[in-house]
Amino acid sequence: MIRRRVPGATSARTRCTFGFHRRWVRRWECETDMPKPGPLPQTSQTLATVASLVDLHGERVRRMTFENDLVPGQQLGNLGSLTAAARAGQTGPRPARTAAPGSRPSILRQTGSCRAYPTSGVDVLEALDADGVRRWSRAAVESLNEHRTEIDDLNVFPVPDGDTGTNLALTMTAADDALRADAAVTAGDALRVLATGAVHGARGNSGVIMSQILRGLAEAAAGCAVLDGRLLGNGLRRGADGARDAVAEPVEGTILTVARAAADAAETGAALGDLARSVVAAAEIALAGTREQLPALSRAGVVDAGGRGLVLLLDALECTITGLSSRLAPPRRAGRRGMPPRSVREAGSVEFGYEVQYLLDAPDEAVATLRSELTALGDSVAIVGTGAGVWNVHAHVNDAGAALEAGVEAGRPHRISVVRFADQPPAADSGGTAIVAVAPGDGMGHLFEAEGVRVVDGRRPSTSEVLAAVRATGAAEVVLLPYASQVTGVAEDAAAAARGEGIRVTVVPTRSPVQGLAAVAVHDPARRFDDDVVAMAEAAAATRFAEVTIAEGQSLTSVGICQKGDVLGLIDGEVVEIGRGLVAVVFAITDRLLGVGVELMTVLVGSDAPPGIGELVAGHVQERAPFTDVTVYTGGQPNYPLIIGVE
Repeated sequence: MIRRRVPGATSARTRCTFGFHRRWVRRWECETDMPKPGPLPQTSQTLATVASLVDLHGERVRRMTFENDLVPGQQLGNLGSLTAAARAGQTGPRPARTAAPGSRPSILRQTGSCRAYPTSGVDVLEALDADGVRRWSRAAVESLNEHRTEIDDLNVFPVPDGDTGTNLALTMTAADDALRADAAVTAGDALRVLATGAVHGARGNSGVIMSQILRGLAEAAAGCAVLDGRLLGNGLRRGADGARDAVAEPVEGTILTVARAAADAAETGAALGDLARSVVAAAEIALAGTREQLPALSRAGVVDAGGRGLVLLLDALECTITGLSSRLAPPRRAGRRGMPPRSVREAGSVEFGYEVQYLLDAPDEAVATLRSELTALGDSVAIVGTGAGVWNVHAHVNDAGAALEAGVEAGRPHRISVVRFADQPPAADSGGTAIVAVAPGDGMGHLFEAEGVRVVDGRRPSTSEVLAAVRATGAAEVVLLPYASQVTGVAEDAAAAARGEGIRVTVVPTRSPVQGLAAVAVHDPARRFDDDVVAMAEAAAATRFAEVTIAEGQSLTSVGICQKGDVLGLIDGEVVEIGRGLVAVVFAITDRLLGVGVELMTVLVGSDAPPGIGELVAGHVQERAPFTDVTVYTGGQPNYPLIIGVE
C-alpha cells in the first residue's frame, strides 16, 4: 500500500520492512528540507500517514485462549477478560479457564515473522479444490521469485554455486505453466498436472527434489475432488519419502531434513488450517537446525538454500488456506520486477567437472540400474519420475558421455543438458563492507541473515567466535553490532584483533537487538565506510527499546523493591514497571512508549513467551494508536519474553 504525503509529492511504504524499502524513505527524508515533527525527526513519517485513512477496525486480533501460565501458578482467561483486566491495572489472580476440547497450544515460529490474525474478513479453507491449487501454485511462484536472490546467496551446499533460488523458481514456474494450460476440475487432477510439469521442468538438484514432493501430494490426492488435512499429511509423507528415495546419497541438513520435519508435523490429523500452520512452523524449526547439521553451512553461517525454498512453498500453501499474509521475514533483496529468472547452472564442484541433466522415457525397473551406474560415475545423483514412465535425471560427473550412454541403455533420453563447470563465471568476491551481528536467538538471527548480515550466536559469544565471523566475511571493512552492553567488550576485543590482521572494523554500540536491526535498515554499501557507520550509529541511538523479564530475586529498583517472580518492564535499560501479570506490564510499558509518539514499532517474541502474546500487543497498539505500524517477529531470545523497539 502507498500513502501520499500531505503536503508534498513523495510517497512512503506503510508497512515496516527491514532493508532497502525503509532505507529509501529515510534517505529521501534526510536529504530534503521538509519539516520533520515528532520526537524522532530523522525517521518521522507522520505526514505520510495523515492523508490515508486505513480501515484498521477490521484488523482486530483474534480472540484466543492462553493455555499456559503467564505468571507462575496462574492461568489467565480468554483474551477479552485478559485485556480488560490489564487495562484496569489488575495484577492479582485471575480466574482459570479450561481449554476447549481438542484445542492445542499455539506454535511459535523459531524463524521468520508473524502477524496478528484478524477476526473478520478471512475464511479458512476446510479443503483445497482445483482453484485453490491454482492459487497456491501462483503464490509459490511469486514467493520464490521474490526470494530468489536471497536463496541464491544462501547456496553453499553441495557446491557454492549461487543458483538454488533460480532453479527452484524455474521449476515452480514450469509447474505453474503446465497447470495454467490444463482444465483440471479436481484437486487431484490439478496436483497431478502440477507435479508432472515440475518433473518435466525441474532445474538442478533442488528442483528435482521439489518436484518429487509435489508428486507425493498428487499421489495422495489422486481421484479426490479436494485436498483436506488427512490427504495433505499423507501427501507430505509420500513426498518426503519419495524425495529421499530419489537421491542416491541422502544428506541431513538439506531440503530432505526440512521435508521430513514438515511431514512429521502433518500427522496430527488436525483441521487443514491448523495443520498448515503446524507444518510451516516445524519446517522453519528444521531449517534453522540445518546450520548445525552441515559443516559447510556452519562455516558460512547460513541455513540450507533448498530447505529455505521448501519453507516458502509451504508458507504459500498456508497463506492460500488461511487467507492471511505471509508470516516469514521479508527477503534481503527482491528480484527485479518484470524480469524472469535466468537459468544459472551449478558451478564450483571440485571433484566433478560436468553437470548432466535430461528427461528419460524408461520403465521403472531400468531406473534402479541407472541410479547405480550414475552413482559410480559421480555425485548429486537424483532421479524422479512423473509416475507415467517419464523421469528427470540429474548428476555431477567427470565423464558426461558415460552418463548419457547409461541413459540410452535405460531408455530414451531427451532434452539433454550438459554444462562444464569451468565455463561458468566465478562467484563474485564479497569484498566491500560487511556486517557482523551478535544475535541471542534463532529467529532473530534469521532476521539479520535475511539482510545479508553474518550472525554469531549471542547466548555465550566468545572473542574467537566473533573474530572468526569477521574473517569469514572476506570483507576489508566490517561493522560489528553487539546486541547488549555486556557483549560490547567481547566485540571490542574481536575488533582489536581483526585490526591487527589488517581488517578495518568498527563497533556500533547497540544495547538491544532492535537497535541493531534499525542500524542494518539504513546500511548502504554504496556510502563511504565512515559515513555508513555514522548513519548506522544514529539510527541505533534514535531507536528506543523496552524489555520485559522476570525478576530472579529480591532487588531494589528505581520504582521500588521487586520480589522473585515479579514481572519487570524496562525502557532504555531502566525498570519503570513492576507487576505480577505479564500482560498488564506489557500494556503499561507499551502505553508509555506510545505516549511520546511512535510511527514504527517492532516486537520480538522470546522463547519463553506465552502463545499469542505478540498478536495481543499488536492489537492493543492498533486500538491505542491506529497510525502506528506494528510488526511482530519471533526472535527466540531467552530470558526476555518480549523486546520492543520504537522509532
